[in-house]
Amino acid sequence: MTIFMKRLFFSLVSISLIIGCNSKEPVEIPQDTIYDLFASIDSFETSFAHQDSLQRGFHLQGNFSSVSDSAYQYKLKVINQFLNRLNQLPEESFVDRLNNEVLKYRLENEKSLLTYKSYLVPISAEGGFYNEVNYALPTLPFKTKADYETYIKWLSNYPTFILQHKELLRQGMSEGIVASKIVAQNTLKLLQPWLSADKSPSPFMAPLNNMPNRISEQEQIELKQEVNELLATDIFPVYNNLYSFIANEYLPACTDQIGVSAITNGKEFYQNRLEHYTTLTISADSIFNLGLAEVARIKAKMEQVKTAAGFTGSLQDYIQYLRTDKQFYPETAEELLHYAAWLSKKSEQQLPKYFEQLYSLPFTVSPVPEEIAPFYTAGRYSPGSFEQQKAGEYWVNTFNLPARALYSLPALTLHEAVPGHHLHHALTSELTDVPPFRSQFYISAFGEGWALYCEYLGEEMGMYTTPAEWFGRYTYEMWRACRLVVDVGIHAKGWTRERAIDYLKENTALSVHEVTTEIDRYIGWPGQALSYKIGELKIKELRKHAEETLGNKFDIRQFHNLLLSQGSLPLPLLEEMVEDWIKKSS
Repeated sequence: MTIFMKRLFFSLVSISLIIGCNSKEPVEIPQDTIYDLFASIDSFETSFAHQDSLQRGFHLQGNFSSVSDSAYQYKLKVINQFLNRLNQLPEESFVDRLNNEVLKYRLENEKSLLTYKSYLVPISAEGGFYNEVNYALPTLPFKTKADYETYIKWLSNYPTFILQHKELLRQGMSEGIVASKIVAQNTLKLLQPWLSADKSPSPFMAPLNNMPNRISEQEQIELKQEVNELLATDIFPVYNNLYSFIANEYLPACTDQIGVSAITNGKEFYQNRLEHYTTLTISADSIFNLGLAEVARIKAKMEQVKTAAGFTGSLQDYIQYLRTDKQFYPETAEELLHYAAWLSKKSEQQLPKYFEQLYSLPFTVSPVPEEIAPFYTAGRYSPGSFEQQKAGEYWVNTFNLPARALYSLPALTLHEAVPGHHLHHALTSELTDVPPFRSQFYISAFGEGWALYCEYLGEEMGMYTTPAEWFGRYTYEMWRACRLVVDVGIHAKGWTRERAIDYLKENTALSVHEVTTEIDRYIGWPGQALSYKIGELKIKELRKHAEETLGNKFDIRQFHNLLLSQGSLPLPLLEEMVEDWIKKSS
């Protein structure tokens, strides 16, 4: 993801200790514990990237840092120094191993992204540097006039940040590290709300829509006027400049091939992403073949559901029936949101049967923001926090209602809300015996594997009650199995976008709109889609092993409590932890 860069000269004492005073080269300073090391890393990151302050719910102080290739390569040197220090730390216990390996996983990922210069493609099919501020704005405090004045100050520096990213895109053109044409085309569409206020209010005006009463009416008028003038004179022109550049220069330079293998060092980068997102040493071919086997297994389940539903046509006929019959689709956005909310409460009712510990942070159901909804997935989870006075949010996409199948909503709810992402995130954030650098870190193979496992757990919880909902459950699992095939097909086997779309369309009951947005997501985010099925299969494998070994001693609540007791873990460490628990429970 895109990173807002900070200046390369630091005044903080902690940063001077990390990189060496008045030195351009990082200097290794030994530390006593991993906590000291992480404190150094955290100070470096937050002082190097202004975006971090925005994402953490703090107004940006000062200017945006320069975004340049040299800045990122400087960061790479510092990351290598951190890795050297980490490799010298002792591992006297399993907890030490957990701490060291999770931190190493994080640092190795940053090193890889910098080494392969992924920052030269700061866009995906869902967005990028130009609209990420949309996610930060709702987390910022807007309680006093000073908050709005600070906002105006950093907003006035924002155009430079956009233009410098444009130069990164230009550098990517010269080095052969560019997005595919479909990602660039989606970027042009996603830029539309940011170009002017003619068709809809600018996202930058959102903080001024409901200003607190403590700010006088006259002051509110003046603040709105100042922001509007800033948008008209500085912000809109730079976005129009960016739009013209992408349309007239960048898009023609983009590759017609959709796979990352088409760019400089792309094949090596994909293998790196594959291993990062699965946390395993594994080949693209083995993942592809695993996907084919899972597709065949799940297709047999779908055939059984079709037969149980009394449908006499082929599986493709049944999928077409589910895609087109109006009874399976909401008539209004409110109907879709209300059903998602009801399913959330239905799932919550079952949680005490399966979990020893539950969360204290609540969550709500919200629509996907309309400016990104046309190119967004069916649902997503947005974390909350008590510190930011924000509940977790289960986002449901209300755009294009004929594409939002109600029969898929139970599986989506189990995945995105509870016991999926919200329960995992809330419990992890509330852990008291796990250091912050682990409780605040997310590993996709674990997190997405857990959420997909929760769709499976929904079978035991009684969440699927009709043939259509059972088919929705299997179409979601099939969707994740297909990802193993299409992600590798796209990025390692030269598949076209049309072939990938056809494969997903033929094997799932996802709407054509959902199929298209999903394939575009995989094109712009190589490897990430692999984490879901790989993680789920490992968790199911570990549960089966524990059940068979412990017999009557197996307790599902204790097992789930164990899985969520250490935050996100690489899968090999998760397996090691479960094996140890089995031995102690025998």
